[in-house]
Amino acid sequence: MYVDTCRTGKYIRHLLRESYREGGKVKHRTIANLSDCAEEEINAIRLALQHKHDLVSHIAASDFFSTRQGLSVGSVWLVNDIARQLGISDALGPSRDGKLALWQVIARVIDQGSRLSAVRLAGSHAACDILGIGSFNEDHLYANLDWLCNNQADIEYRLFKVLYPETPPRLFLYDVTSTYLEGEFNELAAFGYNRDKKKGKMQIVVGLLCDEWGRPLSIEAFTGNTQDTATFDSQVRKAAERFGCSEVTFVGDRGMIKSRQIEELAGRGFHYITAITRAQIETLLSKDIIQMELFDSELAEVETEKELRYILRRNPLRAEEIHKSREQRFDRVWRELKIQNEYLATHSRAKGEVALNRIIAKIVNLKLSEWMSCTLNGRTISLSINQEALVESMKLDGCYALKTDLPKKDFSKEIIHDRYKDLARVEWAFRISKTVELEMRPVNVRNANRTRGHALVVMLAYRIVLELSKRWHDIELTVEEAINELSSLCATEILVDGKPRCNDIPQPRPSVEALLSAARVRLPEALPCSGTVVATRRKIVKNRRNP
Repeated sequence: MYVDTCRTGKYIRHLLRESYREGGKVKHRTIANLSDCAEEEINAIRLALQHKHDLVSHIAASDFFSTRQGLSVGSVWLVNDIARQLGISDALGPSRDGKLALWQVIARVIDQGSRLSAVRLAGSHAACDILGIGSFNEDHLYANLDWLCNNQADIEYRLFKVLYPETPPRLFLYDVTSTYLEGEFNELAAFGYNRDKKKGKMQIVVGLLCDEWGRPLSIEAFTGNTQDTATFDSQVRKAAERFGCSEVTFVGDRGMIKSRQIEELAGRGFHYITAITRAQIETLLSKDIIQMELFDSELAEVETEKELRYILRRNPLRAEEIHKSREQRFDRVWRELKIQNEYLATHSRAKGEVALNRIIAKIVNLKLSEWMSCTLNGRTISLSINQEALVESMKLDGCYALKTDLPKKDFSKEIIHDRYKDLARVEWAFRISKTVELEMRPVNVRNANRTRGHALVVMLAYRIVLELSKRWHDIELTVEEAINELSSLCATEILVDGKPRCNDIPQPRPSVEALLSAARVRLPEALPCSGTVVATRRKIVKNRRNP
C-alpha cells in the first residue's frame, strides 16, 4: 500500500493505492482518494506506511512525535452512547443547539451544577471532540435553555415514539412536587405548599408524567402556588393530543384527581385510579357505603351503583408508624408541660398566661389540638385528653381507600392496587432528580422559559440514570460512583511536530472495562482532536477575595 501523487499544472491529486498480482501481472487498485487531505496528513500517512512494520518503535525514537495526557473520555463517551441508544440524541437533533442541549444533559449526569460549571466541565472532558461541538461559553448554554423550552413538545413527542412506535401505552403515572428557590427573582417563583418544609422560601411546582414503568415522558414547570389539580388538565391534553392516546388510565395521588378532573377524563374516554382523603373515607363510613371491618381484610372492594369501585386496605406497618409518631408528639407536650409548671413554681413573678400560651402553641404546632386541651388553675397548668375522639381517630390509622372507574371484569382489585403503588416510581424519580444525583435545585436561572428548559434537561438526564441503574444492577457501585470511575479514563493525545493530531484511547483498567461491558458500550480506538478551546466568560479569579 502506498500514496500515489500526481501533479497536473496547479492540480495535485493523492490516491491511497495498493499493488497486487493477478495472472502473473502486477495491477493497482485505488483504496481512497486523499486529495482533500492536508499536506501534513498526507505526510503522516506516507510515514506510517513507510514504517508499518516497526511504527511504534519508530515513533518512540523520533522527536517528531510526542504524547501527553489528553482529556477525560470515559464518562462522556458512555453517557453519549446511552443517550444515542435511548433516542435522546435523535430527539434533540444534529443542529448546534441540539448538540449543546445534549452536552447539558451529559454534564448533568456527570457532574451537576450551573451552566457555568458545565462549560468548565467541557474544558476537562472531550465533549467537543465526541459531540462535534465548536467552542461555546455559558451564554450559549443559557440561550440553549430557551431553545429547549420552545422545542420541548417536539422533543418529548420524538422520545415518546421511540418507546411506543406503534401501540401507545394504556397507563400513565402522574405526580407533582415542589422545589424551593434560594433567590426571589425567578419568574415562576411563588409561595405555596412547600413539600421540602422550607419556611420562608419561594418555590416552583414540577409535574412529571411517566409510563407504567416509571420512565418519564414529559415534565412541566408551574408557578409555585399552583394547586395539584390545576396541573392535571394539561397532562390529559398531552396524552390525548400530543401523544395520540385514545384509551388510557391516569394514576394520581390523593387530592390530584377530583370531580372536575374526572369529568375531563370521562369526556375523552379515559379512566383513573386515585386515592381518597381521610375525610372522604369518614364520609363513606357515615353513609354506610363502606364498613370499618372491611379494612381488616387483606384487600377488600366495594362497588357502588354509579359504577365506582373502592379498594380498601389497612397497612399495619403504616398504622404502627402513625401510632409511634402520635405517642412521641404527646410526650413532647407532656415534657413542655413539666418544664412550664416547674418554672411557674420557682419563679413567683412569672405569668401563668404566658406559660399556658406556650403549651397551646406547642399543641397546635404538633397538630394535637383535636385531642388535647390545657387549662390554667392558679399557677398550675393541667392537660386533658379527649379519649373518645382519640380512639375514634385511631380506628383509621394505616387505612387507605383507592377509587377507580375501571370495569371489574377487566381489572381485578389486585391490579388496581398494584398500579396505584407504581406511583412510588414517580416519587423515586423526584428523589433522584431533586437532591441525590441530578440536583434540580438550585435552579440557577430566573427566566420562566429557561427554568422549563432546565427541568427538561433534568428529565432527560434521569432517563439516562434510570437506564444505567438497570444495566449496572449487579455492580457494587452507585451510578454516581461508576460515572466518577469512568471519568478517570483519559485519552492519550498524540502530537506531531508539537501539534495535537489525534486522541488515542488506552486499554481501560479492569474496573472500567467491567462498567463498559455491563452498560453494553464499546470505546473507539481513537478520537479526532479538534483542538477546540472551551472557556467561560466569567472568571473565578476576578471574583475571588484575598484571605
